[in-house]
Amino acid sequence: MSLIDNEAALSLMADYYEITMSGGYFDNGMSDTVAYFDMFFRRVPDGGGFAIMAGLEQFIEFIEDLKFTEEDIAFLRSKGIYSEGFLSYLKSFKFECDVFAVEEGTPIFPREPVVIVRGPVIQAQLIETALLMIINHQSLIATKANRIVRAAQGRSVMEFGARRAHGLSAALYGARAAYIGGCVGSSLTLAEKLYGIPAVGTMAHSWVQMFDSELDAFRVYAKTYPENCSLLVDTYNVLKSGVPNAIKVFNEEILPRGYRPQSIRIDSGDITYLSKRARKMLDEAGFPDCAIIATNSLDENIIREVIIQGGKVDSFGVGERLITASSDSVFGGVYKLAGIEKDGRIIPKIKISENITKLTTPGFKQVHRLFDKTSGKAIADVVTLHGESIDENAPYEIFDPEYTWKRKTVTDFIARPLHKQIYKNGKLVYKCPPVQAIKDYCESQVSTLWDEVLRLENPHNYYVDLSPDLWQLRKDLLNSNS
Repeated sequence: MSLIDNEAALSLMADYYEITMSGGYFDNGMSDTVAYFDMFFRRVPDGGGFAIMAGLEQFIEFIEDLKFTEEDIAFLRSKGIYSEGFLSYLKSFKFECDVFAVEEGTPIFPREPVVIVRGPVIQAQLIETALLMIINHQSLIATKANRIVRAAQGRSVMEFGARRAHGLSAALYGARAAYIGGCVGSSLTLAEKLYGIPAVGTMAHSWVQMFDSELDAFRVYAKTYPENCSLLVDTYNVLKSGVPNAIKVFNEEILPRGYRPQSIRIDSGDITYLSKRARKMLDEAGFPDCAIIATNSLDENIIREVIIQGGKVDSFGVGERLITASSDSVFGGVYKLAGIEKDGRIIPKIKISENITKLTTPGFKQVHRLFDKTSGKAIADVVTLHGESIDENAPYEIFDPEYTWKRKTVTDFIARPLHKQIYKNGKLVYKCPPVQAIKDYCESQVSTLWDEVLRLENPHNYYVDLSPDLWQLRKDLLNSNS
């Protein structure tokens, strides 16, 4: 489901150089040249130990809707630089590439390909911007959400950020990504309608202010929603009026109707102190089962401090700092040429830079994740040439691609390929799972990482290594271009 109403806008959702290069490829007889592109990222946001793959379903939706309309062609013709042959090619555009990708919800690491596109160079080039835009955004939000959820140490986290999101699609797809990352629900109603993500929320301060008194506001709300009564207690004074009025209404309006109160919410002030006092008041009033929800510009660092200081918060609602990933708001995925086909043979390509982080890995590749058979924990990822296998029945030596003296021999492991084929010759061959299944899969896969990798600060560096054949290929290309 796209939030862009103008269908024509989708085909032109491309950086201009993709179109000019494509025109050049066509005019120079290169439109049938088969190219290999990798999408990968170089750095985990917030200095974390891993990221979460998300956005594949929306990328598929983009591909399925991709076409150039008469209006698109007329616009490009108005630029006055494109040949009629190229414009005719775009008019009959058909996606015929192979696409391989890591499934949504999978922990991913820098410098390993998370999406591989193989096909006619123009087709592979024109999808670059949309692919990066979609995967970068959702992977960023899913990664941030997972950090926050881990900081909450089993307490539920709700995504409350729609009103601070960077536009309509950012709110919707951000809610989806946050759910994949571990949030239990979203304040955005549309997220439940489209994806089944539980819509959560109660009242705003304006509800309380609409009535003559806070007590009146609570009473009316309790009468209206007795089975799911959650009251916002910080409009005036949390401890002097908010919690006492909530307790009064629970006793007078909720219990007589045969229900129990759900929760109170604190949206300002010292969350740690107020939640401790509120918990004591609720317990003494006979409501130990009434949850305390905290909101108010939270993130993983604040949540962690609240918990360390003994705050009595059962659930956190996180808004702007989650939906915008404000502490580190760029995911940084890139899309680089890794090879072309010539005379039925793959010609690997490499990008060389004095900055080692910008050095690319050539060739058509696959990623294998090695798991320890006993613990089930992930040991390392190994990037291999496509078609290479790793023998699970023999010791396997892994080594750092840059510091090759750092080596380790692993035994008793399982090697699982991470890439799934999504498109074959332009035909969709992959069925996207429902978002709830992706969320569950994400939780299970994060649990395979060692605690040292899960640390929020100074996490252990998870190994992403190259197979000997791929490492030698890269070395040979570096030497030939030196």
